[in-house]
Amino acid sequence: MPLSLNPATEVRVAEYATHTPAEVEAALAAAATAQRGWRATPIAGRLPLLSAIARELRSGQEEFARLITQEMGKPISEARAEIEKSAWTLDHYAEHTERYLAAEPVASGATESTVVFEPLGVLLAIMPWNYPFWQFFRFLAPALAAGNGAILKHASNVPACATLLEEIVRRAGAPEGLCATVLVETEAVAGLIADDRVAAVTLTGSTQVGAIVAAQSGAQLKKHVLELGGSDPLIVLADADLDEASTVAVRSRFNTVGQSCVNAKRFIVDESVADEFVELVVAKAGALVVGDPLDEATAVGPLARADLREVLHDQVLRTVAAGGVLRLGGKPVEGPGFFYPPTVIDHVTPEMAAFTEETFGPVASVTRVSGTEEAIELANRTEFGLGAALWTSDLDEARRLVPLIDAGAVFVNGQVGSDPRLPFGGIKKSGYGRELGGYGIREFVNVKTVWFGPAVTA
Repeated sequence: MPLSLNPATEVRVAEYATHTPAEVEAALAAAATAQRGWRATPIAGRLPLLSAIARELRSGQEEFARLITQEMGKPISEARAEIEKSAWTLDHYAEHTERYLAAEPVASGATESTVVFEPLGVLLAIMPWNYPFWQFFRFLAPALAAGNGAILKHASNVPACATLLEEIVRRAGAPEGLCATVLVETEAVAGLIADDRVAAVTLTGSTQVGAIVAAQSGAQLKKHVLELGGSDPLIVLADADLDEASTVAVRSRFNTVGQSCVNAKRFIVDESVADEFVELVVAKAGALVVGDPLDEATAVGPLARADLREVLHDQVLRTVAAGGVLRLGGKPVEGPGFFYPPTVIDHVTPEMAAFTEETFGPVASVTRVSGTEEAIELANRTEFGLGAALWTSDLDEARRLVPLIDAGAVFVNGQVGSDPRLPFGGIKKSGYGRELGGYGIREFVNVKTVWFGPAVTA
């Protein structure tokens, strides 16, 4: 049963009843009906809805941010930023969809050929709890703009956010039923995927769940996009600006309490500068305020669930037992709430848990390397391939190294992140397909060839 539990206090906020099969059936039927009308609306006629949703988000930003914080523990300042980023994404597609989906004439001799982009239908979105608004709207904005409908199956620990998302879209003026939330248990997802009214599936979640959804979608021969786990390297070469690199490394590792697929998780540092870099990271991470996520001064709130803290602490213990050197943190905070302090482990080697596994929480590992080639080799020594950061003052060297890094995105001298203007997604076990930008909106359209032969006269 979906449960809203404040992870900072462990106080139960609300419990939600799962939807009955009849309610799920009604949602699917309504979405299919609404989408048939929506797809007939020209692109220019769809875009005002996106702008209206953005206005709803901005007008209710404080209310929505507090709900995010109370339900999954994100510091309030980051929750506000999540709402604004969601609105920005809606604005982006309101402005650029006509260009992204413009018909493309193709030269084909005497005949007339065109490639057009048409909606697929109702899309099933299986979304995670770490960005309960942003993850949904980065899917929904291009989906609606392209003429699709949406059924949301959100994470079970953010049911209040899930139900509010449907309400926000409805208040903005969406056709009745075009976007609906269904509160169902995990076991019901296979039935949703198999339903003929669901045309395609998108998932953001763990690699393990991604494999299951991929198998279920594949069995139904349905298009799917997977954005899965990550163990992003942050590579610091000998000539990097260490003060700036350490500042961004701390921000990149500990934002969202370390619970993001594109947090920098493995700091891979040239041994000639490692001592200085580690001291900077330890000092800056140690200055982060841990506490009530509704307090404006808090930088690190609680983890979202008790089991996540248990898994994270086990990874820390196994890494230290294998020889990692604990420089900061490393012990759950006593008292109510699922708090874990900013933690830094130095001298991590490739066989240790903090290197080989995704650490989904405020734990940074530091691996020392003897040069650039070893740094790249260890950066790629992972089953994941979502993002990577490279720090160097030699941009020519950076241009040489970027093609050698296995990742869906490489950020040079900056923090890896998502941006509605740029495609986002991974390789290897970080998934496949892309979200955002022009590539993202074309994932869930029918790329249709239209060919006209010479006219025949009577």
